[in-house]
Amino acid sequence: MEIKDLREKISELKKKRNAVILAHNYQLPEVQDVADFRGDSLELSRIAAKTEAKVIIFCGVHFMAETASILSPEKKVIMPDINSGCPMANMITAQELKKLKKEYPQAVAVGYVNTSAEVKAELDFCCTSTNAVAVVNALKDREEIIFVPDKYLADFVSKRTGRKLIYWNGFCPTHVKILPQDIKREKKFHPKAKVIAHPECLPSVTALADEVISTSQMAKFARETSAKEIIVATEVGLIYRLKKDNPNKEFYPASEAAVCPNMKRTTQEKILWALEELKEEVKVPDEIRLRAKKAIDRMLEIV
Repeated sequence: MEIKDLREKISELKKKRNAVILAHNYQLPEVQDVADFRGDSLELSRIAAKTEAKVIIFCGVHFMAETASILSPEKKVIMPDINSGCPMANMITAQELKKLKKEYPQAVAVGYVNTSAEVKAELDFCCTSTNAVAVVNALKDREEIIFVPDKYLADFVSKRTGRKLIYWNGFCPTHVKILPQDIKREKKFHPKAKVIAHPECLPSVTALADEVISTSQMAKFARETSAKEIIVATEVGLIYRLKKDNPNKEFYPASEAAVCPNMKRTTQEKILWALEELKEEVKVPDEIRLRAKKAIDRMLEIV
């Protein structure tokens, strides 16, 4: 099928199904092109919850579709590729978190949105890479804070807040592929460029950045900065959006190796099949959903 025909069929079926297509910033260009909204995982789930759509086609990884189901239980949440998982989210289970909470009974449990629904159900507060610092800062009266699953985001938050965190040994296998020498090399080629890095990067990488920010903040920074050249230390998929939104600026990936294979599993064909068959559905059971939603709601009260 021709690309044009594919797009037209997706557009027709989307209307017929009363569906909204969400694409994470790391998705393939062809997926971003047919999406109604592009953005960070929680940002997308919140946008979808406000729409009249009956069906959410979530082009991302599994925990993101779960978050959409947590916030929109009345909508049908479909993943075009159900096998798109997040290695970092899989690095901690609800059982492991329960065990950690038993070890530190006085601690408050804060968890990154990059976790399964079952893990979120065990958290006191959820957080995103955008608001993790604000969430921890709001817990001034708590002596001990558990932070899961990303040790590098924990390190970043700890440095920004001055708080010692009890952190888990999780990480993003894609972001750790970006090395300090990559930043130094790109800086040599583009001496006037600003460096923006995701807090999931190694501390030795974030130390070299002008700004350490989430992908949605990167999109905002790119729009508002006077800099004409930007070195981007995150998954390479974001570059497409940045170039599209800012055609007069140049963007250079810090490392071409920073590719998340799970984020690249979704294609236009799979989106079409998802709309045709309304498979595979991601549904979080109520007993988990309500507890997980509490952790998200507490975060939203802070930020």
